[in-house]
Amino acid sequence: MYETKPYFYGTGRRKNSVARVRVYDGTGKITINDRDIDNYFGLETLKLIVRSPLVLLGLEGKYDVVVRVAGGGVSGQAGAIRHGIARALLQHGDEMRPTLKKEGFLTRDPRMKERKKYWPQGCPSRSAVQQAIIYSLIMLKSPEIRHFPGFFYA
Repeated sequence: MYETKPYFYGTGRRKNSVARVRVYDGTGKITINDRDIDNYFGLETLKLIVRSPLVLLGLEGKYDVVVRVAGGGVSGQAGAIRHGIARALLQHGDEMRPTLKKEGFLTRDPRMKERKKYWPQGCPSRSAVQQAIIYSLIMLKSPEIRHFPGFFYA
């Protein structure tokens, strides 16, 4: 249906989600991964996030939006779609830029999931009590034991 029509294109990203957005002249229909927005997102807040650039500029019924989104969860995908719609609308005209920039729709949210650390967090190699005991034993013993490898010296 949309293959031959001219469109505006924008790529949006948030967390681990990437959205490829195409904006066509149309009636205001939003299609995400070949499904209607109401079938794709269950929460009303996520639908509101996706529609926010169009609502802000007063273009709700003027454009059809076709999206391919992958990766992440539903919240990240909604943010990526919003980012992509805002970028695609900029191709239509730069007069929208100050409005979208002021609302923060053109800024890529840099927050990402923190990597998993494989060592136990908050656990030093030896506790302070163990180090104090070892140190006191070393000081009480003869000077030869102080040079034994593997002991902690304060």
